[in-house]
Amino acid sequence: MAQDYIIATASTCDLTREYLEEHNIPFISYSYVMDDKNYEDDCREETRSETYRQMREGKLLSTSAINMYTYREFFEGLFKDGVKPVVFLDMTRPLSSSYKYCEEAIEDLKSDYPDSNIINVDTRCVSGGLGMLVMKVVELYEAGESLDTVLKWIEENKLKIAHRFTVDDLKWLKRGGRVSNASALVGTLLSIKPVLYVPDEGTLVASSKVRGRKAALETILNSVKNDLPDAKAPEFLINHADCMDDAEYMKGRLLEMYPDAKVTIIGLGVVIGAHCGPGLFTVFYMTDARRA
Repeated sequence: MAQDYIIATASTCDLTREYLEEHNIPFISYSYVMDDKNYEDDCREETRSETYRQMREGKLLSTSAINMYTYREFFEGLFKDGVKPVVFLDMTRPLSSSYKYCEEAIEDLKSDYPDSNIINVDTRCVSGGLGMLVMKVVELYEAGESLDTVLKWIEENKLKIAHRFTVDDLKWLKRGGRVSNASALVGTLLSIKPVLYVPDEGTLVASSKVRGRKAALETILNSVKNDLPDAKAPEFLINHADCMDDAEYMKGRLLEMYPDAKVTIIGLGVVIGAHCGPGLFTVFYMTDARRA
């Protein structure tokens, strides 16, 4: 059934291109630069794999905010068949330098489209957490739920999406200014692996630091157990930056813990991976509340 509103997102949802096209979800692409060449984050698995391969070979990758004019063009394109309300879902405001430009574009559009209603949701989610939110909203949308129902569901549930991360090499966080040179050096020498999560505020916080990759994965599994002690058939989304072996290992362990679980593995989007590097590993799932 045709809906009287539109669900749209950004490439930072880290879903597959196939999913977005199958469900007719328009998305705006972030861009990145490698070897002085500009690329678009196109949500294709082959793009992700190739980019991480080149990063492992030493190529540097940088990203930039989406400007106001690009947002305006994107939203205006959604009105080609008539002006409808738009629910726009992008990554958490505290981690997005693009958020303010999106707001400016929405305001600017009102001069030409006074009846426009673009809801720029502060999702407090990122990467596959945002992807999980998008998928849940798409389910409601395709079931024929109203705009008000969808917006109410988002506000009641967006902070119930747990985000668990670990990084493999601190040099990428050092390059992005997220850890000091000294901390990165010591951490590398001692094989320190930070385990991170996204709290209600939508920031990225280290919940612990452990020795070794295996310990980091076990820490994530212990967090899942604490978050979902009585779950019957939970859904998990794993995004990985060129570490499929870890993703398959985690999937196996999750299915041991929850035999009726649904576990989906997808390559991590390039824009998120640019700041944390190859080896970034993430797990997302619905719970009753976010915890450290």
